[in-house]
Amino acid sequence: MLNSKDTYSSENKSFKSLIMLLFSRASTALSMQMVTVAVGWQMYSITKSTFYLGLVGLMEFIPMIILTIFIGYAADHFDRKKMIFFSQIIGSASILILAFGSYHGWIDKNIILILIFLIGVCNSIQGPPLQALLPNVVEKEKFPKAAALSSSVFQIAVILGPCAGGFLYPLGAYVVYFIAAFLLLISAFNILFIKVRNEQVKSESVTIKSLLTGLSFIKSRPIILGAMSMDLFAVLFGGATALIPVFASDVFKIGPWGFGVLRAAPAVGALIMSIILAINPLKKKVGHIMYAAVIMFGITTILFAISRSFILSILILCIMGASDVISVVIRSTLVQLNTPDEMRGRVSSVNQMFVGTSNQLGEFESGLTASWFGAVPAVLIGGIGTVVVVLSWIKLFPQLFNVDKMTNKKS
Repeated sequence: MLNSKDTYSSENKSFKSLIMLLFSRASTALSMQMVTVAVGWQMYSITKSTFYLGLVGLMEFIPMIILTIFIGYAADHFDRKKMIFFSQIIGSASILILAFGSYHGWIDKNIILILIFLIGVCNSIQGPPLQALLPNVVEKEKFPKAAALSSSVFQIAVILGPCAGGFLYPLGAYVVYFIAAFLLLISAFNILFIKVRNEQVKSESVTIKSLLTGLSFIKSRPIILGAMSMDLFAVLFGGATALIPVFASDVFKIGPWGFGVLRAAPAVGALIMSIILAINPLKKKVGHIMYAAVIMFGITTILFAISRSFILSILILCIMGASDVISVVIRSTLVQLNTPDEMRGRVSSVNQMFVGTSNQLGEFESGLTASWFGAVPAVLIGGIGTVVVVLSWIKLFPQLFNVDKMTNKKS
């Protein structure tokens, strides 16, 4: 047994590692959000096309689909920290190319799409091991609070990233890219110094069955499958954020600073809600709460589509972000606490594919729909689709709807 001194030392190391992990998560998110703002505004400035805005999301999504099962297996059998390190180094180099291209004036829509594809590859590689690290840093009983804290830190970065990108963009897109590349580089080296608990990993040969174990595991757990799939389809239809450049430029007639404010607004609401959840974790009726939160996400998407007030739209996006983070915290906690460590890489990889499908493919869907019907009808249709999905999932996944506690007990 550990004495009090050993326990204190262990908890101190765990706390330091948690802080370092949160720092890397924040630095990575800040970098990616700045890149998202710069690429979105730059691409729309070059092409004036919602379709090309959608293609940006598609270029991020393709590598995720191709690499998911392989990265998940690797995250369960190789050094997770090294996977994150090398992927972030390559990602930083790709962002630097965007910076140099923008500075020297030879950047165009095709080069942007190619580099976004490379950044998508890096994000696909780093995502599963980065998600799988948190349960190895904190004790199981502390995970819900740590997950909420991690979400809070992430949302702070998601607030600051678009704002910083929007305010810095008038100085030149290259300024945004240079800073984003530097932030990702810092995260890469920081991740190497995180101390994780040693976990026993079973030796397993590479077979089709071992690669697809994550999918099989999720399929056998209706609650996890329901949570992931509802998020996938709800956000797939409700991807209003992809079209914010259009609303900022054509609806509200504001510049990149206004785009940055709109892009950051969901994260402001998410941050407030994350803090609330960190102080007062959800204890009962989590299934009911999750469904209600996703329905609110759809309703706010509809309201954003019909709003013509810049201030009101900011408020609507804040509520949208707050409702979204509730479902994110519930989903991530249910998934991580009900997945054995030797499976977390593969399950996290599948989870990343679901989230990526909803976000990146959702951006493509929004851009494509907007090119057909216009930006406002596209967002309106998406919000209605989200509400329909949630109502359908009550019937399809009653186990999830009736989950009472994070420990997976039904009411």
